Amino acid sequence: MSLSRVSSPFDPADTDPRLLVSVRDADEAALAALAGVDLIDAKDPSRGALGALSPGHVRAIVARVEGRALTSAVAGEPDPAGLAPCIEAMADTGVAFVKVAVRPALTGDELARAASAAPGRLIAVLFAEDHRTDDLVPRLSQAGFLGAMIDTAGKDGRRLTDHLPLTVLGAFVEACRSHGLVSGLAGSLALPDIDRLAPLGAHYLGFRGGLCAAGDRTRGLDPARVAEAVRVLRARARQDAA
Repeated sequence: MSLSRVSSPFDPADTDPRLLVSVRDADEAALAALAGVDLIDAKDPSRGALGALSPGHVRAIVARVEGRALTSAVAGEPDPAGLAPCIEAMADTGVAFVKVAVRPALTGDELARAASAAPGRLIAVLFAEDHRTDDLVPRLSQAGFLGAMIDTAGKDGRRLTDHLPLTVLGAFVEACRSHGLVSGLAGSLALPDIDRLAPLGAHYLGFRGGLCAAGDRTRGLDPARVAEAVRVLRARARQDAA
């Protein structure tokens, strides 16, 4: 990956999504970096949708990536009182960005305190099962979040588009752009989802289970699937540029 891709991750005019891959350890991070993944996201897939790794494990992942890709880490699904401490702990690991679950019930003050724990680096993860996501986007922007992405809370085999239609997902992406937020789509995505979701123009498409052995998110990443995801997204970007 070129330095320009690493140093300029969020061009507002860019409508070609980049690849986010969640990793559980430093070995998977090295595999993803070698394959050319754009954003390597540290989390514990055995602990649900947003299971957090320990700060020590995240530091090891950052060290193994060696700046070859952007890095992020999941801060989990803390209650409002625990939001800021969990975010600060992950922000101190050296990752570029921190992701944290955000539910619609959080107040503006709670969102602002969360954003201030990692200024300019915090990405909200909204859950498709909550259905209403458009109302949150302007509140996240006002609170100081860097971006927002939609994921699925349940990992029961249903994918993102089983919960929300493309029209709703497209409206979410457009709302993020209009409010100056980075946008991402994830949720048990598989390789065929790239062609369905890429035209919506999200900054990132996030993968875990769909790139693992046998499609099982608790098993290791499959190098062939990771390489294919990189290839497909790069090919789309070249076609759009032609």
